[in-house]
Amino acid sequence: MKYFADIGGQRFKWPSLKQLLAHATPERTGDQLAGLCASGPVERLAAQRCLADVPLKAFLDDVLQVEDDDVTALIMEQQDASAFSPIASLTVGAFRDWMLTPTTTGTDLTAIAWGVTPEMAAAVSKIMRAQDLIAVAAKIEVVTKFRSTIGLRGHLSTRNQPNHPADDSRGIALSAVDGLLMGTGDAVIGVNPATDTVPDYIRICEVLELIRTQLDIPTQHCLLGHVSTAIKAMEQNAPVDLVFQSVAGSTKANAGFGVTLPMLDEAYDAAYNLGRAPAGSNLMYFETGQGAALSADAHHDMDQQTMEVRAYAVARQYKPLLVNTVVGFIGPEYLANGKQIIRAALEDHFCGKLLGLPMGVDVCYTNHSYADQEDMDVLLTVLSAAGVSFVITVPGSDDIMLNYQTLSHHDANYIRTTLQRPPAPEFAAWMDRMGIGTPDVRIPSIENALGQLRLPN
Repeated sequence: MKYFADIGGQRFKWPSLKQLLAHATPERTGDQLAGLCASGPVERLAAQRCLADVPLKAFLDDVLQVEDDDVTALIMEQQDASAFSPIASLTVGAFRDWMLTPTTTGTDLTAIAWGVTPEMAAAVSKIMRAQDLIAVAAKIEVVTKFRSTIGLRGHLSTRNQPNHPADDSRGIALSAVDGLLMGTGDAVIGVNPATDTVPDYIRICEVLELIRTQLDIPTQHCLLGHVSTAIKAMEQNAPVDLVFQSVAGSTKANAGFGVTLPMLDEAYDAAYNLGRAPAGSNLMYFETGQGAALSADAHHDMDQQTMEVRAYAVARQYKPLLVNTVVGFIGPEYLANGKQIIRAALEDHFCGKLLGLPMGVDVCYTNHSYADQEDMDVLLTVLSAAGVSFVITVPGSDDIMLNYQTLSHHDANYIRTTLQRPPAPEFAAWMDRMGIGTPDVRIPSIENALGQLRLPN
């Protein structure tokens, strides 16, 4: 099928739905460097107008097929005809209008989640302005549970990220308690390890488990090592709460992460069999980011945002507790500046929630990007208005291990006080018991808290 549109006395043609999607994408560096973008704003507008008239059914008839690709196969296996039925007669533009209609509720949007393919979600996001992405995402409530309940309407959860450049046990504990004293960590206490050995994996999990149990915190922890390391650690009965893995939107891109779908199946089963979680809990944590597939030359001539949303098909297969896009982490080669980062984050958050995921965002940028902390203030605020499930916080906004800029624990408190977004109810009750946020704090100092912890060497 060929696609075309007339605008400004010019006729633009696109030979495939894949190219139409790419040319309709708002401007971003990665697509420019890959040669996948529109020639300019006029062609981009023409592509968006053309895309608005494409029937949603076209994404089932003209599948963005990738040969020998298990993600493509998974997308088609997941697509639920009965869930698709309420929107089957709509075009992409009419789908946008239907979602924005006041009578379309969050319940309506939840009901169609498994009928929407990633490409449909990506397509409609490309013709939505920022307030559209915020308004629709805010309607959708995606609730997940482990020891705390994430995603409840009107709440904002946080990942307390106590990274350390040498994976030092005391350094990790010090940073974690610093965040806890600021009321962060109800989504997860999650460490990005500097190493990826099984002994270090087990040791850090034990540190996090001691913090959780000795301070009696209703949260969960996660070491963000490779899933293969997690499997080996679980074979030794390591105290693993959540299993983590970065995922992408094609088999080749996932191979770049050293992961396959059968490996994720194995990890899920291993976590379930540990029996650490209450019945019915969500056990997995996934991370994604626009540009990951392109950086691995595994994008199959698709634009980076469409490839990003295809990764959500992988994530939702495992009913995760948490998913987040590390939106500015991959660098200005993919998202050049604050405006591109903000737009991409709103797209990712909207598409993830539309597909039924508990979507969080690492509100971040690298030091060589044309972005700053004021861009992050704006992004945090608009994401909170859109109902983001969780964000990531570190001491002073500066991650000392990954060397990038994200949010501080103070930023989370800004949202709690200005937009009235409390943490998960279980965690909020724990904060009350501990006096955190009041003059009567039960953990009077970080040193006192560390003195209560018996850390492994």
